[in-house]
Amino acid sequence: MDLRRLRYFVVLDEELNFTRAARRLHLAQPALSQQLRTLERELGARLIERGPGGCTLTPVGVVALAEARAVLARADSARSRIDAAIREQGGRLHLAYTRSARGGLVDAVVARFRRENPNVEVIAETGWTALNVAGLLSGKFDAAFVRPPLYEPELRCRILGTEELLLAVPAGHPLAGLRRIPREAVAGEPAVMWPRENGPGMFDRTVEQIWPDGGFTLLRHEPDDEQLLRAVAGGSVVAAVPAGRARALRVPGVRLRRFVAPLPTIDIGLAFHPRRVSPLAQRLLSALDDPPPDSASAQSPLAPQK
Repeated sequence: MDLRRLRYFVVLDEELNFTRAARRLHLAQPALSQQLRTLERELGARLIERGPGGCTLTPVGVVALAEARAVLARADSARSRIDAAIREQGGRLHLAYTRSARGGLVDAVVARFRRENPNVEVIAETGWTALNVAGLLSGKFDAAFVRPPLYEPELRCRILGTEELLLAVPAGHPLAGLRRIPREAVAGEPAVMWPRENGPGMFDRTVEQIWPDGGFTLLRHEPDDEQLLRAVAGGSVVAAVPAGRARALRVPGVRLRRFVAPLPTIDIGLAFHPRRVSPLAQRLLSALDDPPPDSASAQSPLAPQK
């Protein structure tokens, strides 16, 4: 018997209305009705009396409801015991960080996972989003922190937070004297960026937001944010950089300026392959649904500043 249909049946009893139950289950009402009719066929009896004012249970439905609740309780209890055994037994979580987003909410989520799973060994690597994506596709990683959007349809990505993009300019540059940078002031300015193949989605999103009308003049590539900022300090180029990373590096000779609204932003996400989600990876994903108590302070480097 399908546990999912039993859960649908229990929710319908709690709501006594197909529309409300479907909304609560994030289903279309016809889909919910079809699932419950299938349950009735499996059991060989009508469980629900449907009417214009709602629905009620048949005498068989009342018995089936009690049994469904008992079955689901046993299933949930079994899952809890299995999860506890996994935590006690340990295991290995293969995880990838992205170079441009350490600290803040990323570290808070992983720290919480470590606290709740002390016997699990976290084997972590740090790489560009493109390398992390390749590792997910090959099965090397259970989960990976990335800079979305991702262009691989077979992967899924849960967004953790959003970070503002700043413009890094040389200290002596005319734009350094502005409090806010309008988009048109950046058009045509020689710019430095990391190679697009390192993270195509983030690269494209950065260009689309900061140079929406064109004028993106790429002078050269640098491998990472620190080298971007050092290139800017040389006095000949500007660069768009994540706020948290740029402020943490504090490269001399560089001024960080915010843009005129709308503020350009980039996301940080946790990506996974939906057909290869290990129990440990699922536990890490669950940490995103219930942030740790210190997440408010931990998230500040990712949040756009007012």
